[in-house]
This record gives sequence, C-alpha cells and structure tokens, in this order.
Amino acid sequence: MSQTTTPSAPVGGQQRPFAITLATGSSLENKTGAWRVERPVYRDFLPPCNAACPAGENIQKWLYDAEDGSYERAWRTLMEDNPLPAVMGRVCYHPCQTACNRGQVDEAVGINAVERFLGDEALRQGWLPDPPGPDTGKRVLVVGAGPAGLSAAYQLRRMGHAVTVRDAAPRPGGMMRYGIPAYRLPRDVLDAEIARIEAMGAEMVMDTKVERVLPDLESGQFDAVFLAIGAQIGRRAYIPAGETARILDAVSLLRRVEDGGQPDADDELMLGRRVVVYGGGNTALDAARTAKRLGAEEAIIVYRRTRERMPAHDSEVTEALEEGVTMRWLSTVQHADGGSLRIERMELDETGFPRPTGQTEELAADSLVLALGQESDLGLVEGVPGLSVEDGVVEVDARLMTGYPGLFAGGDMVPADRTVTTGVGHGKRAARAIDAYLRGEVYEPAPKAPLAQIGAINSWYYSDAPRQVRQRLEGARRAQTFDEVVLGLSADNALFEARRCMSCGNCFECDNCFGVCPDNAVIKLEPGKRYAFNYDYCKGCGICVEECPCGAIEMVPELT
Repeated sequence: MSQTTTPSAPVGGQQRPFAITLATGSSLENKTGAWRVERPVYRDFLPPCNAACPAGENIQKWLYDAEDGSYERAWRTLMEDNPLPAVMGRVCYHPCQTACNRGQVDEAVGINAVERFLGDEALRQGWLPDPPGPDTGKRVLVVGAGPAGLSAAYQLRRMGHAVTVRDAAPRPGGMMRYGIPAYRLPRDVLDAEIARIEAMGAEMVMDTKVERVLPDLESGQFDAVFLAIGAQIGRRAYIPAGETARILDAVSLLRRVEDGGQPDADDELMLGRRVVVYGGGNTALDAARTAKRLGAEEAIIVYRRTRERMPAHDSEVTEALEEGVTMRWLSTVQHADGGSLRIERMELDETGFPRPTGQTEELAADSLVLALGQESDLGLVEGVPGLSVEDGVVEVDARLMTGYPGLFAGGDMVPADRTVTTGVGHGKRAARAIDAYLRGEVYEPAPKAPLAQIGAINSWYYSDAPRQVRQRLEGARRAQTFDEVVLGLSADNALFEARRCMSCGNCFECDNCFGVCPDNAVIKLEPGKRYAFNYDYCKGCGICVEECPCGAIEMVPELT
C-alpha cells in the first residue's frame, strides 16, 4: 500500500525521527507531523477463519466479494483454493466458524452456509472455472479420485500439467460417494462438481486399481505421482460371536447402499428390525441413520465413552437423535450371538479412559455393525525405495513428498485429520509442490501475517445481526428417505450472512479513519486501494486506530 512519507533529515550525521528534524524557520515548522513520536500504519492481518481452514481458503476475501451480491466473483475466489464448494458447503465441519472472532461478540458467521449457497448458485448458473494454463508438457498420475485426488487434479490442470486419475471404484468421488450418505451429500451435486474437473481435461480412469505404484514410477510415462487412495477399509475388532451372529462393517454397509440401494432379503447386508452400531465417530452415526432409512425400527449406537468424549461432531449426533437413533453411552460389546448382544457397562477413570465394570446385560439385536475406524490399503507402495510407513500411514515431508523423489501422498493415507476439507487442502498443497518439483524448484509457501485478534476490533460498530440458520427437514419424516436433510440459504439470507463478517484485521474502506482524523491526514485513494497517511500532518494521536472497526491500523514508534 502506498503511503505519503517525508524522509528524515540527517542531524549530526545520523538519521533522526521526522519529529525532531525541523529546524527553526523551516517551511514545515507548523505542520502537526512535527509533534509525532508514533505513527499509524495500515496492516493486513490473517483472519482467524482463514487460519483455521484446512483447505486454505481465503474466506474473508470471498465473503467480502459476496457482501455486495457479487456472487460469481466470490465463487471464483473460492475456486482458487477449492474446486468443490457445493460439496464442502454440505460436509465440511467448518472449523473456520469455531475460530470466527464474531463468535465472541454474538454468533459466528455462518461461513459454511454461504459457501454452500455460492456452490449451488454456480451449478444453477452454469459458471465454469477459468480454462487451464498453457500446456507444460509434463504428465502427473493421481491415484485416487477422492477429495485429495480431485483437488490435486484440478489444481494441476490449472497449472497446465496433463493429469490422469486412476481409481478402483466405478465412479469418482472416493469416500464422498461411498462413505457419506446421500441425505448429507446429494449425488447430483457431487457429480456436477466432479464433471467440471473432468471438463478441464483431467482424465478419469475408473475401475482400475493400482496394485503397485513402483512400475508407474519407473516407466517414465509420468513425471510425478500423487497418491490419495483414502482410508476405505473398515477396521475390524475381535468380538467373540456365535455362528448365527450377523456382524458387518459400516464401510461395507455404506458402500453397498451406494452401489445397489436397499439390501434385499437374500443380501448378506440385510440388517433386520433392530440394528446395533458399535463406535462413536461420524461413520457410526451415518451407519445408524442409514439403517433407519433401510427400514430398521430401532438403530442403537453403543459407545465406550460419554457424548462429550465422542469423536463424532455434535451436529451429527443431534440430527441422529432427532431421527430416533438411540445411544448407549459407557458401554461395550462383549459377545454377539444370533438375536442378542452381551453389553458390558464401562466407567471412565481419572484420565478419561474407559474401564470395564464387570456389569453386563443382554441387548436384543438382529445385526451388529462395526464402525471402529478405517485404514488405507497400502499394498501399492510395497517395494518403493525410500518410502516409509509408520502406524499405518505414509510418512511425508512438509511438501507432502515421500522419501522417493517425485512421489507425493496426501489425504487419509498420511498423518492428518481424516476429513474432506483436509483432503482438498492436501490436494492443493501437493499440486503446488509437484509444480515446483517439475520445474526443478522447491515450493516455499508465503509467510503468514500475524493473526487478527479480537481485542483490536471495535465490535460495538457491528450492529446486532442474528445468524441465519439453515432449515432442516422434520426428523421423523426425513428418516424415511435419503432426501437431503439440511436445506440451503436463500439469496437474501446468504447476502445478510456474508455482511455479518467483521473483516478482522483488514481494511474494508468504511471511511472511519478518513472521517475522524482531526488533521485531515488520511488520504482516500481510489476504490479498492484503501487509504494512505500524510505524515506531514499526522501528529500520531491514534484516534484512527481507536476508531478502526476491524483493527487494521496500528501505531508504531518513529524510526530512530
């Protein structure tokens, strides 16, 4: 940002602050800048929402674009970091909102709801991404068509690299398709956003499992490889069981529903009237809610800890309870037999770890669904020199490259949170690192600005504006179908919600500093270029800092 400055004059052979350089009789003698010992400067701080986003979105920027109804511009800003905004607006657990400074004033901005609106509006209007960059002549193989793989393919095409995506499943989407039920993520939305990536030239090769990646690495056909196979194997646990016990895993159940709909009477996944799901994560909740939609009269979640210690997100727990799913806290499955389970009561010790009590009871159940976590099938990396696997995940460096040059990995198969948002962020990071690698360079992310603090914000400037809440279908009725449960915002509500953003730490040209300066030392520049200070007349009173709503000005000492 340009600022009007007056250089310090040498006094006694040294540079001195402007405030003490004025000789008697100087033409500047009566300018109020001579009084100053501190000067105000405009700063750009890092909004906490941006800092908390696993996908690295410039949230504050696209909210600012949306505030005046420039929805396409906001969507294009979003698409620089995330090619799946309509998907993410439905399935992201929005840590950005947890970090939002407005949450300390009244309620956090409904960022995720506005993101969904922008994504849906793009599909309604048929907006298309900018065309790919000039062809670089480089080819990249992406293994896995889930969020990380699709994100990487999109970003690599933007950079002009040729991309081939291979996946063992018949359709792209990974766990977004085969792990998230349609009542949370309608398939027409997922298909439409994937189709945009394909239209950019990303080649999708489905029904093709990569058994070993080393031949592709050594063939010379590809200049780099990104592994993003996800975690699609349900983790098993030994539970003593009789011959007639019906036990299956949640991942297989959800995939079967996606592949073929409701299991029939001869299907090995036929659940019965009373279904028990063992586990406490989001997959356990999805399995229980799916069981209800498949006709189970009762769906019961058995979990070893309490609700407060449940890894599933609270909104998912609330929706499951609304649909009639019941919970058995502090319980574990000790034995399974045809028609019943033996449940043991647990208690938490002083560290919060569950301990058995020896107290048991019988629980009627036609089937037991295990939702105890998921693992990646890492057979494809066997024999790769320099690649290290520890605790079931692939070790990578800060740029997501493995120990084998040119082989990158991300998403669920590396140490990280296993969410769609994290996968999208990994795909973008990997694409940038791969692009640099293909040019013989090393990607270095730009340094981050200091975090915008709530203490620097004059929250009383922001009027009382209640958050716009997305409506949900009525619980009992919605559990009968796979129709989408959570509805979107209207255009008016989305506009209102975007305007609730306080623009933490970044000037939004409100004119406050321009209006309150007693010395007329603030210069208003062209729209979009903000303001500058005329330091000849700024006496450093700090009123502009005190009156800046978003905390984008700070006082700094004069240079000595």
